[in-house]
Amino acid sequence: MNCFRSLAGIGVAWALGASPSPVCLAAQEVPRRDSLATLRVRVIHESVPVQGAIVRGGATGGQTARDGVATLRLAPGPHVIVTTRLGFSPDTLGVALTAGQDTAVVVALRAQAAEIERVTVAATRSERRVEDSPLRVEVVDEEEVAEKTVMTPGDIAMMLNETSGLRVQTTSPSLGGANVRVQGLRGRYTLLLADGLPLYGGQAGGLGLLQIPPLDLARAEVIKGTASALYGPSALGGVVNLVSRRPGEKPVRELLLNQTSRGGTDAVAFVGQPLGGARAKGSAPWGATALVSAHRQRENDRDGDGWADMPGYERLVARPRLFHDRDGRSAFATIGFTGENRDGGTLAGRVAPDGRPYREALRTRRADAGMLGRWVVDGRDILSIRASGVEQRHRHRFGPVREEDRHRTWFTEASAALPRGRWTYVVGAAYQEDSYRNDDVAGFDYAFRVPSLFAQIDVDPVAWLALSASARVDGHSAYATVLNARGSALFRLATDGWLRGWTTRISGGTGSFVPVAFTEETEVVGLSALRPLTGLGVERAVSGSLDLNGPVELPYGRIELNATLFGSRLTHPVAAREEPAVSPSTTSTLSLVNAPAPARTWGVELLARLRRGPARVTATYAYLRATEWAPNILTPTYVVRREVPLVPRHTAGVVASIEREEAYRVGLEVYYTGRQALDDNPYRQVSRPYVIVGLLAERWVGTPAGTARLFINLENIGDVRQTRYDPLLLQTPREGGRWTTDAWTELSGFTLNGGVRLALP
Repeated sequence: MNCFRSLAGIGVAWALGASPSPVCLAAQEVPRRDSLATLRVRVIHESVPVQGAIVRGGATGGQTARDGVATLRLAPGPHVIVTTRLGFSPDTLGVALTAGQDTAVVVALRAQAAEIERVTVAATRSERRVEDSPLRVEVVDEEEVAEKTVMTPGDIAMMLNETSGLRVQTTSPSLGGANVRVQGLRGRYTLLLADGLPLYGGQAGGLGLLQIPPLDLARAEVIKGTASALYGPSALGGVVNLVSRRPGEKPVRELLLNQTSRGGTDAVAFVGQPLGGARAKGSAPWGATALVSAHRQRENDRDGDGWADMPGYERLVARPRLFHDRDGRSAFATIGFTGENRDGGTLAGRVAPDGRPYREALRTRRADAGMLGRWVVDGRDILSIRASGVEQRHRHRFGPVREEDRHRTWFTEASAALPRGRWTYVVGAAYQEDSYRNDDVAGFDYAFRVPSLFAQIDVDPVAWLALSASARVDGHSAYATVLNARGSALFRLATDGWLRGWTTRISGGTGSFVPVAFTEETEVVGLSALRPLTGLGVERAVSGSLDLNGPVELPYGRIELNATLFGSRLTHPVAAREEPAVSPSTTSTLSLVNAPAPARTWGVELLARLRRGPARVTATYAYLRATEWAPNILTPTYVVRREVPLVPRHTAGVVASIEREEAYRVGLEVYYTGRQALDDNPYRQVSRPYVIVGLLAERWVGTPAGTARLFINLENIGDVRQTRYDPLLLQTPREGGRWTTDAWTELSGFTLNGGVRLALP
């Protein structure tokens, strides 16, 4: 047998995202009187046979038995042999076969964790590399996380806001609340996970994004579109899964200190430690990390009207994690605590336009715990369990109104991944309980129990095609049982030529969402201003996407291109409708109703990424059209539709950076946001377009205490600020007693921050 490295073999390997096998360990040839050749592939990992590995040569494939051997009957000639296995990096080997002869080769697989540059996404449960997943999963990688960490060390809002297709929308201007919209759908439909667990509750709320420091994150995985078939009713709009940093072979001790020109201070400490010796030698199956952070921000009144455009807060976060990984068994456990006091509204000694002070405040105390376990059975099947619990207590103040409540979420799930030849089956069951209790406002308490069954099938029928289908049944205790499904297909367009490495994905699915009292409107005014819920039905959605992705090799570097066409249709969406005041001395109230017409979104996303040496440039553009029922325009004969407020039709951005490792980094960001329709804003019906410019500079410096990264960040250099165009404060209170308009652009304006990220020995 001759091992070869032909251009075709390398091209197929590259297109499949695998690396050519570095060594052909053994080969023997035995003459046979046959027109076909027999290839025996023995798959090992650290000298131990690997059962259940999938071995393919073109359209012919097989699966390794208990002894790690798979036998293929192939036509004579050159072949590219691809070996894959859950939990390991794919391997590609070129062989030349002769008719009537037996050929034996040995393939040594490497554990996936050893492949630093290859990302295996966890959000789809199939443990595929991001390039090979039929369901498109976008990854905010470790480099981007590190860049946003020094820009906003206290939260992940900027990290997500600068991801194509995501928009972090301010929901409560007085307290700074925000959620993330995925492709135009409202933020309450986006499920936020931490290592696959709902550690921020079944619905994270408007402050969840602002209470998560990114220093202990390795990456973020984003699934756009309906994901209820994967994660149930809370994932109608999409999923953001935050993946934590794992302990490495050596101890890591980092300290980040940051100060802003608006009176903000951040102090974050991260420790990662292998336990019991050097992990590289396999003697330390245990490891631990811990994050502790403290953050504060003073109240800022940028336009001098006596109202805080930037709320003040004090926050403490603590999160230790414990990891175990050895002999096909892995486990992860974490506990967390977040305590925050947040204040806004009129400043001390100032009053609202009615001549009286109006203070807003929120006290948050959140505690959570979670665990995951994973076992490899019989060398191929993977059993997983995960469980979590979280309790959040809030004390709200809306002027004279006080509300104290408690949110609680319990979650558990068991699943099995079963590779069988070219097929991988995933089956599982889950149970989630969400409860809410309000001590001051009656009529909104609930306790939902949702048992679920789900299944997923992945198959690679040929080398150029990968398919995935998933379905989930959720039995809701208060609403009807719902079935959601999703299907995806990945096409690898070519193995050579100018289309080498190009892929296209088609995906579509259904979703559902259970209505509750928490919307963007009620977050501003509280539940005291909301009428009791009556007759609300489940919101349902269908969405689809088509994307094209691939590289273009140019003399000055390689450009990665992606174009995505997407659309969704949401039926019976819950809308907030203003109800008239019962007397001249009171304000109007809100009611929640199912809209009589569907909400529709569709659009296009374009992305281009250039890498050449130390330089990286990313350009994005998105066109988005979103329409819905206008709840406050009632006619007897027809339904009035409107553009969804605060959804810009055009957005674009360019991010450029130059980095010399262990030396310096310089980055420039320019973001354009087009006009947005506004709702109930007395100053304008359509917002102005605006451009945000930012500049970041970092410098690595060696000190006796360790390596220091000094950074300075100039955010919003042009001082784009809503109060430069119109007041944020209303002259008379609107529905529910709210005193502010919606925020359609920045409220803080130009901000300078700087500090040091210190790596301690």
